[in-house]
Amino acid sequence: MDVSVLQQPVSAPKVYGKTGVLIVNLGTPDSPNVPDVRKYLREFLLDGRVIDIPLVPRSLLVNGIIAPFRAPKSAKVYKELWTETGSPLKYYGHIVERELQQALGNRYVVKLAMRYQSPSIDAGLSEFQKLGLTDIIVIPFFPQYASASTGSVYQKVMDIVKNWQVIPAIRFINRFLEHPKFIEGFAQLGRKYMADYDYDHFLFSYHGLPERQIRKGDVTKTVCKLGDCCDSLQAMNQHCYRAQCFETTRLLVKALNIPEGKYTTCFQSRLGSDPWIKPYTDDVIKALPGKGVHSVLAFSPAFVADCLETTIEVGVEYKEMFEEVGGKHWQLVESLNDSPIWIETLVDLVKTA
Repeated sequence: MDVSVLQQPVSAPKVYGKTGVLIVNLGTPDSPNVPDVRKYLREFLLDGRVIDIPLVPRSLLVNGIIAPFRAPKSAKVYKELWTETGSPLKYYGHIVERELQQALGNRYVVKLAMRYQSPSIDAGLSEFQKLGLTDIIVIPFFPQYASASTGSVYQKVMDIVKNWQVIPAIRFINRFLEHPKFIEGFAQLGRKYMADYDYDHFLFSYHGLPERQIRKGDVTKTVCKLGDCCDSLQAMNQHCYRAQCFETTRLLVKALNIPEGKYTTCFQSRLGSDPWIKPYTDDVIKALPGKGVHSVLAFSPAFVADCLETTIEVGVEYKEMFEEVGGKHWQLVESLNDSPIWIETLVDLVKTA
């Protein structure tokens, strides 16, 4: 055989069609009215990756207790969040969909979907199916991987496409907490507030999860201690949500030049009586004034768009809690929303997928 033939560069495969890009956030009720909130809560909480107990007790819990009694209370809070443009999560999602489409060009088709409610993953994938796409890239809008968020999106996508006669190549973005532009996006927002005020402390609050879900993720059953095992992110704990959150904080602290001792990583939004990952954000807040902390700059780096957990929980409820125990100044750093650097981050994720 002519050796020169073997030395010829391998040409790239021919591109026949377009690439679909499905960007997926958690979801939001269609309106802040009780029936729509109840519908949303049912779909969300009946997901076996969210409440990971057997189907029958899960259904009894959600349909018999949580949805009927929590929906009216949640509806009041959603009304505080709602704006003239509707849900901020969906509003920013549609802007990002449009901006990302423009940035990527006509070789790509970008669709926004929500894991729960509308626009649905099913509708987005159905659009892709009709277009005869070469491949599909799925980007769950969760910087850190968790079974209840990213894992649930994976499962939903696979449940839908398993029935297709032709399944194109599908690539999933697992996480993006280490992406330099993601970190710089939050750092830019933080610097804006740090330039105007000398904060005593910096709080990095992430959505919580039950401890049992973290332990389930330790397939070796030897690594997870729910403690200092999260002090670094490495091969054996790389899929641990808690460890990824602590790593996100470390990267942001470095980008913002925050000294040791002036920041805390903590977890919010716990539900029920089972233990959730610690430290709890409300416990941390209540202890801060006793440590001489009277001003806090609060980040929510588990969310890329403002929502109930950022605007209301961290921005309003935790602010009131801090002031009740003697705190003087509390400031929430908004999410990336539709910022140019967030669009740049997504372009990079698509191009390297």
